[in-house]
Amino acid sequence: MRKHPYILCSALLALPTMATAQSERPNVVFILADDLGYGDLSCYGASNVSTPHVDRLASQGIRFTQAHAVAATSTPSRYALLTGEYSWRRPDTDIAAGNAKMIIGPQQFTMADMFHAAGYRTAAIGKWHLGLGDKTGQQDWNAPLPCGLQDIGFDYHYIMAATADRVPCVFIENGFVANYDPEAPIEVSYERNFEGEPTGKDNPELLYNLKACPNHGHNMSIVNGIGRIGYMKGGGKALWKDEDIADSITSHAIRFIEENRDEPFFLYLCTNDIHVPRFPHERFRGKNMMGLRGDAIAQFDWTVGQITAALEKAGIADNTLIVLTSDNGPVVNDGYEDRAEELLQGHSPAGPLRGNKYSAFEGGTRVPFIVAWPNGIQGGKESRTLMSHIDLFASFGEMLGARIPKGACPDSRPHWANLMGSDRDARPYVVEQSLSHTLSIRTPEWKYIEPSNRRAFMELEKVETGNSPEPQLYDMSIEGERENVATKHPEILQQLQEILEQERK
Repeated sequence: MRKHPYILCSALLALPTMATAQSERPNVVFILADDLGYGDLSCYGASNVSTPHVDRLASQGIRFTQAHAVAATSTPSRYALLTGEYSWRRPDTDIAAGNAKMIIGPQQFTMADMFHAAGYRTAAIGKWHLGLGDKTGQQDWNAPLPCGLQDIGFDYHYIMAATADRVPCVFIENGFVANYDPEAPIEVSYERNFEGEPTGKDNPELLYNLKACPNHGHNMSIVNGIGRIGYMKGGGKALWKDEDIADSITSHAIRFIEENRDEPFFLYLCTNDIHVPRFPHERFRGKNMMGLRGDAIAQFDWTVGQITAALEKAGIADNTLIVLTSDNGPVVNDGYEDRAEELLQGHSPAGPLRGNKYSAFEGGTRVPFIVAWPNGIQGGKESRTLMSHIDLFASFGEMLGARIPKGACPDSRPHWANLMGSDRDARPYVVEQSLSHTLSIRTPEWKYIEPSNRRAFMELEKVETGNSPEPQLYDMSIEGERENVATKHPEILQQLQEILEQERK
């Protein structure tokens, strides 16, 4: 049951608003890619892969070049986007296991809650990775889950519990395993294997689709010829096939659009393609010079094309606002022998940026960010306005004229005008979080990375973490974060250190 009645809430905050009339409010579609880098799209400079559908969307709207995810990994990035709260304020928002309990609790007011309260139909489709159920490791996957997305504002959901490389390898639809097979009851553990079940470590001959890299953790239960993180038994006909994941996500999103074409809707659509294990449909495999990772980017672009075509077919494309972005930066070698690093052939997934997923450098959090809305935005624009996912909650609240409970979205600030292409009142700085919890402050001119004694390089992933025992300051008019100028600009360093201290308080 819901724990906070939205409309009757006694302590409500009204955001300053540019809200349109109810009949003119746009549908809102968030397309959140997984591990898509700043340099992975042709409209952001990629030459080894073609993304015509994304490029078309960019030509119809605004392509932002200074937009940032809150964190360099998935779970904390998504938590912050949906709650408007920095994930580093909580100790339980690191990369979640597939059997983690709900990280966003029913008592929290989410972005979905806000749209729901404004009269929108709401849906989450695709990757979730924010936990399910009310107790970690104690979910009964053979019955309706007692705590789920219906408790945090989503009217409909068809989701993966975590990621494709983690069990359970089934879709959850409205709190229950989709296509549940009573002949194959599901058991999940992240502690020990189930008796008699093969693993990637002990039975590598069963890894007929993708082999895992040694010492990387993707060598536990085998599903669809691919090793996973965690142990799973059962599933039967409910188990997904990796090559069909994009089709399943896309078809359910299109169905939601078709069924709600006559009322405003908010669709949180999270794709999986580029995250490991990369195993796109055979329609895409072998078509790109960069191998499976390039094929996966092309498959993501196909999904974007399918969604925009569905909106056009439904006659609602002109009044649908689309935000396309990524949860964090890219990673190439992340646990499977897919030759992704070998086949880059000059492609830079992070473009000109230093670092990748997991990193405190720009490549970890600066992401593609496109906003298109034919009825509200003049297309073909580029914006260098500094943006952060953290502000999407309050910015859409500004558009809706939403009344938000006190204490909700505490770190989100309304920047609707920036989303619409104005650089007025831009955010003065953004806060970024790396895998190791190292925080950074990024202004339009400078980047400060706080000192950290954690490792400076991830050997298996070949990622610079950005960690250093010394404070780092970079002049952002020079792309690449190559020269630490902290000793040359002590006054700037002190100012940014003080800002970070204030944020922590």
